[in-house]
Amino acid sequence: MEMIVRRPKTREQRAQWLHQFCVRTMRAMDIAVRVEGTFPDRGVVVSNHMGYLDIMALAAQHECVFVSKSELANVPLLGWMTTMAGTVYVDRGRGGSALRARSGLHSVANAGLPIVIFPEGTTSDGSTVLKFRGGALAQAMDAGISVTAVCISYRLTEDNGPNVTIENDVCFWGDDADLFKHIFGLLALRGIEVNLRIANQPIAFSSTALHRRQIAEEARAAVMELGGVRDAVASS
Repeated sequence: MEMIVRRPKTREQRAQWLHQFCVRTMRAMDIAVRVEGTFPDRGVVVSNHMGYLDIMALAAQHECVFVSKSELANVPLLGWMTTMAGTVYVDRGRGGSALRARSGLHSVANAGLPIVIFPEGTTSDGSTVLKFRGGALAQAMDAGISVTAVCISYRLTEDNGPNVTIENDVCFWGDDADLFKHIFGLLALRGIEVNLRIANQPIAFSSTALHRRQIAEEARAAVMELGGVRDAVASS
């Protein structure tokens, strides 16, 4: 109970709180996590984003800090969890947001903690990886922080009925999605398995120049190649 009501003070304590919280929660929900590769001890981790389980699966692997859009702070339950964990919130489209993001990234990097970014800016059903936003990635490169790719996928190892799918019952995406209804449905599922594929080394960008679009495209390509995900835009 103390873990739930007492907010950690330092950046390191908050990352440790999130790590312990997610380890216990994933175990309680009987969700298996299969990992290929080693979670980096520091630097930026970029990943595709399929739902709130992504946060829990990644945080359960290593103490880390997430970068997220500021709207998440107002989402019931998720806002509480991410705020308790010391998430770096970014106000997109507002003056000074880049400077605040850079300050937050520097603070986390100086604390020796990995920084997790979901550059898609929203969640998807996992059929492809949406276009990456380059703002936070550019800030990381400007600070000389390495960037490592991770690709997340899910599968069900047990039969949960003909109408249950990864896209709608495990992933959480779409602006009209009902969070609490989805959580209750998720708790009833059996055999949820999260697969994390982590690159063996940081992304070797073609240029150190801060071209946001290029950085975003190359990071997206690295994540998709790692997970063997097809590009829906290119194949359409």
